[in-house]
Amino acid sequence: MTSSSQLPPGSHPHEPHRGDLAGRLNWLRAGVLGANDGIVSVASLVVGVAGATTDNAPLLAAGVAGLVGGAISMALGEYVSVSSQRDSQRALIAKERRELTDDPTAELAELAGIYEAKGLRPATARQVAEELTAHDPLTAHLEAELGITEDDVVSPWAAAGASALAFTLGAILPLLAILLPPQEVRVPITFAVVLIALALTGFTGARIGGNPAARPTIRVVLGGALALVATFVIGTLLGTSGVV
Repeated sequence: MTSSSQLPPGSHPHEPHRGDLAGRLNWLRAGVLGANDGIVSVASLVVGVAGATTDNAPLLAAGVAGLVGGAISMALGEYVSVSSQRDSQRALIAKERRELTDDPTAELAELAGIYEAKGLRPATARQVAEELTAHDPLTAHLEAELGITEDDVVSPWAAAGASALAFTLGAILPLLAILLPPQEVRVPITFAVVLIALALTGFTGARIGGNPAARPTIRVVLGGALALVATFVIGTLLGTSGVV
């Protein structure tokens, strides 16, 4: 943990000043959303099956299949998306490194121009550019021109694993809620457990983003309730009609 003596001059001890704060918040928000997807997806699936049958075997099979399939799908989608992002970031970093090697004078002028455009006087902007270039030219240009650093290059495997884990943790909850209670109360209990969990994820996601929590939480709960009701009604109709 950073002590007050290690903070930048003029900063406050209880304010975050780490450059990776936004990235950490994005990861946390993605985890909450992944858990939310797991809750809604598997809950809708098992509740729909519960509307058609009271047997545990189909419920378990459907729930596990939904959990595994959903986790793999989430992981694959995240891996493909983050791989494209990583390739773009690496290409931009390589391009900036080449430009610094080929024409450092022009790059210095470009950096000074960026700070001058932000409101610094030409002499001050030039001095800032020279000092930053002397310290770490690549980082100075990446941050000023692109808003990234070399440490921002994301790992597709880490993103895929985190997405799959978040989905799995969310999916386990409705699966247990539908299997553990007695048959006569399993659906109402699952509804209650899922809606409470969705309220928590909605609240947490809103607070992470620094937004008022009431409206996002209500949206998430209403959306989840709609999904549960729809799948339960469809499952019940299919079960009573003799189709399944």
